[in-house]
Amino acid sequence: MSEGANRVNVLDLAPAEAEQRLRDFASARGVGAYRGSQVLRHLWAAPAPGFQVMSDLPLAFRAELERAFAMPRLELADEQRSSDGTRKFLFRLHDGQTIETVAIPDGDRVTLCISSQAGCALQCSFCATGLMGFYRNLLPSEIAGQVRELALLPEPVRPTNIVFMGMGEPMMNWKAVDVVLTILNDPKGCGIGARHITVSTVGVLPGIEALAKRPEQFRLAISVHAPTDELRRMLMPVNIKFPLEQVIDAAATFSRRVTFEYVMLGGVNDQPAHVTELARLAKRCGAFVNLIPLHPGGAGSYTPTSPDGIRRFAAGLAKHGVEVAVRKSRGTDIAAACGQLRVERLRRRPPRPADQHGEVDVA
Repeated sequence: MSEGANRVNVLDLAPAEAEQRLRDFASARGVGAYRGSQVLRHLWAAPAPGFQVMSDLPLAFRAELERAFAMPRLELADEQRSSDGTRKFLFRLHDGQTIETVAIPDGDRVTLCISSQAGCALQCSFCATGLMGFYRNLLPSEIAGQVRELALLPEPVRPTNIVFMGMGEPMMNWKAVDVVLTILNDPKGCGIGARHITVSTVGVLPGIEALAKRPEQFRLAISVHAPTDELRRMLMPVNIKFPLEQVIDAAATFSRRVTFEYVMLGGVNDQPAHVTELARLAKRCGAFVNLIPLHPGGAGSYTPTSPDGIRRFAAGLAKHGVEVAVRKSRGTDIAAACGQLRVERLRRRPPRPADQHGEVDVA
């Protein structure tokens, strides 16, 4: 529990478990089990900031709920708005840690990029989050709570799509992410279709296997970023523990279509030979390739591949029969690179090596 010594944090529970607990609680207090279902609605579907403002419930029952259950809030510490409509939020948690959430509008779509850890242990050399090191895993209430807090803004932000592409490696916090996927997808939760929810991973194999076992059509994105083990080890130390070939094998057995994320680093991973190697990997598992221009706020001394270079790279993949797209650069006039806003506000600490992070938390 994140607050209150004896109170149950209902935001850490999947909707079915939360509803059962709330219904049992209401029934035991003689107000009718249906009151518990009314409370559930105020957790995610029509979120309320606290029990006391749930005006459809008896006042005395609200006080009893307050004593027995917790609904912790995330504190909005900062917000930045881009000229292209992208909004970046910095949330402060109960222990002072901060995490980032990005809302990206695109026509009728609003994609929310959410964090699953405070910091990251994986040290990808081009990522701002890797500069800060790893602090801790987030609770389900802190991950799904990012979606909830945006719904509670004076002008609510309600996403059509969710991507686990913020701070942290979601597959290394699987126990919490597993619950959050249910919260996001459940009609009594946020009610977002599984095909509109994407989990992005550097290739943590136990996590990919755990996601594959879920019956819903959640999407998987793999941060490839280099088409050979040698280059990938230089860019992403986690490749030592989870080699690229093993990751591609896991992607090939995943029952839904997989996306390859590939950040374009000038002179590093954008040469003609890389096109051929990446196309080979993508065709092995029928992957869609998403080319990502390097954000100027990224870490390290890398320079972005030129727009012409990215176009040539994309055309080369297409000639090999690989479906490819180039991600739009969004929020370039704000600290929109993953982890950048937090890094700007905190002293950097040495990153922890990936092998000190512990095993993936697979339920």
